[in-house]
Amino acid sequence: MRLPSPLSTFFQSATWRWVGRVLLKTAVIFVALNLLFAWAYPMEALGKLSLYNLVWPGRLRLPYGEDPAKDYNLSLYNVPAMFHSHTLMQDKAADEFRVLVIGDSATWGWFLQNKDALSGRLNAGGYRTEGGKRLIFYNLGYPVMSLTKDLMLLDEAMRYQPDLILWPVTLESFARSRQLDHPLLQNNPQRVRRLIAAYHLDLAPNDPRFVDPGFLQRSIVGQRRELANLMRLQSLGLAWGATGIDQDIHADIPLRKTDLEDDLSWKDLQKPVTLDEQILVFDVLAAGVTRAGDIPVLIVNEPMFISDGENSDIRYNSFYPRWAYDQYRTLLAARAQANGWDYLDLWDSIPPDQFTDTPVHLTPAGEQMLADILGPEVVQRAQ
Repeated sequence: MRLPSPLSTFFQSATWRWVGRVLLKTAVIFVALNLLFAWAYPMEALGKLSLYNLVWPGRLRLPYGEDPAKDYNLSLYNVPAMFHSHTLMQDKAADEFRVLVIGDSATWGWFLQNKDALSGRLNAGGYRTEGGKRLIFYNLGYPVMSLTKDLMLLDEAMRYQPDLILWPVTLESFARSRQLDHPLLQNNPQRVRRLIAAYHLDLAPNDPRFVDPGFLQRSIVGQRRELANLMRLQSLGLAWGATGIDQDIHADIPLRKTDLEDDLSWKDLQKPVTLDEQILVFDVLAAGVTRAGDIPVLIVNEPMFISDGENSDIRYNSFYPRWAYDQYRTLLAARAQANGWDYLDLWDSIPPDQFTDTPVHLTPAGEQMLADILGPEVVQRAQ
């Protein structure tokens, strides 16, 4: 049996010492980088690093998706990343009159291609001001209904030289008790708290739904999912640019209910009550107009499906009992008049057969009808 030489034993020992030193140094660097990342917490700065509008074309609506493999899209909570993927980030042309369209999934265009969403239909109209500027409409709608979510996105959008804000709203977005249900708000507590403080909003800055990551949760390891989403959003730009697909639209879209429940409830209210500022967030709507400053804001009570089926005498649709919606319309009109807001009520302007899966989602033809109404209204205000 041949015994190992002293020289080979020495080199084996030296190799293991070297490997140990490398592993130790790597571990120290890894820990140091995580601590530095947690201290600096550069997630919003990283969100501004984007291949969109450079390598990939900018998206026509804010990223939102449930199945990246089919949608070529995904939902994430990094607001700068959402905006820096959008065509809004392109330089404003000298002959451009920039209109930002905010709102809920009806504005975003649920079950609609980009060309058929409200902004797409308005852009297809080729509207111009009397001075010859082109009206360019940017879709900044985002699914799930919350005026506070709209306000947060408007606050960010004001950085990008708007000339007019078009803001479709509906009663569902006004419920104070549901304002902070939106995960986009819950995962941006500092933005929301700043708005609460700046505009004295009657919302709880310490709401338990807010996600406040601790120091270790702000590390690279703690933020690994969010960092992966940033990279996934960039990687999906190739498929988006090649196909223009950012939403998997089903061949058979389920229709909204025509026959309704014998039910007077709305949100947390089980029976008719008098609606007021404690229930509806008119203060958030006012904050949005104030945030816009000198930029005109056109508030639109968006169209909705009006049923003629069973129990339609007590409910307009699956969203709204008549008692709640009628009060809302009266209150919104009164607030608009008292505050001098530019307001347009289009609640019954689209035929019932032009609504799809919910009382506020329109067909392409319905969106065209709405665009035909709103286009001239915006042109009039753009002079």
